[in-house]
Amino acid sequence: MKRLTLAAGAALAARAALRAARADDLTGRTALVTGGSRGLGFALAQELAAAGARVAICARGEDALERARQRLAAGGAEVLATRCDVADRSDVDAWVAEATERFGRVDVLVNNAGVISVGPLRSQRPDDFARAMDIHFWGIVNTVYAVLPQFLERGEGTIANVTSIGGKVSVPLLGSYTPSKYAAVGLSQGLHAELARHGVHVVTVVPGLMRTGSYLSALFKGDAELLYSLFAPVAASPLNTIAADRAARRIVRAIRHRETEVTLTLHAKLLARATGLAPGLVTEALALVNRVLPDSNDPRLVRGDRIDSPVDDSIVTALGRRAARATNQPPD
Repeated sequence: MKRLTLAAGAALAARAALRAARADDLTGRTALVTGGSRGLGFALAQELAAAGARVAICARGEDALERARQRLAAGGAEVLATRCDVADRSDVDAWVAEATERFGRVDVLVNNAGVISVGPLRSQRPDDFARAMDIHFWGIVNTVYAVLPQFLERGEGTIANVTSIGGKVSVPLLGSYTPSKYAAVGLSQGLHAELARHGVHVVTVVPGLMRTGSYLSALFKGDAELLYSLFAPVAASPLNTIAADRAARRIVRAIRHRETEVTLTLHAKLLARATGLAPGLVTEALALVNRVLPDSNDPRLVRGDRIDSPVDDSIVTALGRRAARATNQPPD
């Protein structure tokens, strides 16, 4: 038994060593990160820089972008920070051209930009669906087509698309968010299938809840204060979330090892599998859950950091506040 255990241990160690040897070296490579000024995007920029990559980040908020640039540079990163709306093709083309001119080439593209919108379906309007699609779907299309010519010319390149468990399971109160994430998952999987023959590798990242302080920049409709007060503690709890730095390390590992798809958090994995096995049953269960959730048709859109809630300074969001500071989430 002892010999068997030692042999198994040696085999696992050899496998780990082989995987490490085959992993892509990011030293001196150029990585682009959309939505890189805060949250998971900022953590990804830090992790890519720690792996030796030169980093170009983009975001819409100039103040957060400059704070991110300063923090990354202070950590020793070679960084370019550019204001860019990924939904605007001309913005994206200009950003990619600037990064290519600055660093000579682009090797890795991480599509991370996103906005969480929480609210009952009755409070949502067609514009909410269009906004989500512009960022989560067209944002990926725009960046991919901006980098693709140089990837195809060289016959190599890596694209990582950060989607969501909301792209596998449609949950209540995220009615305008989840369809755009379903589109992102389908797009990412299709890109992988078509671009592999050209040497371009595409990784689909499917995160569950992440502890990034994102509830501060999330958008709320309906009974905004009540929804925020319910969402913030859930998004800050270590019981059902993954820390931003841990998520970033796992995603960068997936990039380096050229994984096809990675799902983050046990909850997300279980929910995705349950939906795959019994989609109707899961949908009916979520319909029952929705019966006890707040419902309102108030269409006013409020950002989380504009809401004054009793949970803001309470123990239930303490880890969320710490994560917000770590990932550059304080309001502009």
